[in-house]
Amino acid sequence: MSPEPRAGSGPALPAPDAGAPPLLSVVIPVRNEAPNIAPLVAEIEAALAGLPHEIVYVDDGSTDHTPEALREARATGAPLRALRHQASCGQSAAIITGVKAARGHWIATLDGDGQNDPGDIPRLFARAEAEAAAGRRTLVAGHRVNRKDSGVKRYSSKVANAIRSRLLRDATPDTGCGLKVFPRDLFLDLPHFDHMHRFLPALTLRQGGSVVSEPVNHRPRVRGASNYGTLDRLAVSLFDLVGMAWLQRRGRRPAIESDTGP
Repeated sequence: MSPEPRAGSGPALPAPDAGAPPLLSVVIPVRNEAPNIAPLVAEIEAALAGLPHEIVYVDDGSTDHTPEALREARATGAPLRALRHQASCGQSAAIITGVKAARGHWIATLDGDGQNDPGDIPRLFARAEAEAAAGRRTLVAGHRVNRKDSGVKRYSSKVANAIRSRLLRDATPDTGCGLKVFPRDLFLDLPHFDHMHRFLPALTLRQGGSVVSEPVNHRPRVRGASNYGTLDRLAVSLFDLVGMAWLQRRGRRPAIESDTGP
């Protein structure tokens, strides 16, 4: 596994009113997704109406009109903040940048291509809150039951999930789904490295947290083209999987006893 990349950030768009922090921050990594910005922001706003939230986009070195599309979406009054990597550092680096910048206690991650349905966020968030009320630090992972991807993507994901589940025992049928909800402090406690977003369930379990999966809607891509491709995932999967297995076996969680003396 590679260490966390150094992500140079260009000027961020102006932040919304820095009053009380929102309850939920929606973190979206994007690269060359200009046509998808406005439709996705509108869907998020409709899905989260009445819930204090912010939208944190991280532009991972786009070479299209993504920066302009983000400024236009911000001008509509959406509670949107944007940060930009000067050069592409990968999806994990963009998520790390976004979560660190987020102001909410809870994080929802979402792919920026429009294939995840923002309408699923409230249900996953409700499950996350219920888990917290029961005293558990839980990552709620989306499970794309009926995927709308190409046959190559579906087959490669099926094989990768089977191997990962067998080796890491991460109790998650679909670790590749971009839609997840979790406490921000849980994510910040995890080790950060390139491609770590593929192993969030296993990393959460290693940290002493719990993982649950919820079925979510999955939609075909209707605008743009994939920028984090299948070949890229396959090229790094074996190396990262071995590294993740090593990391799991080196994790130790001490039992802490408080000092009850005078």
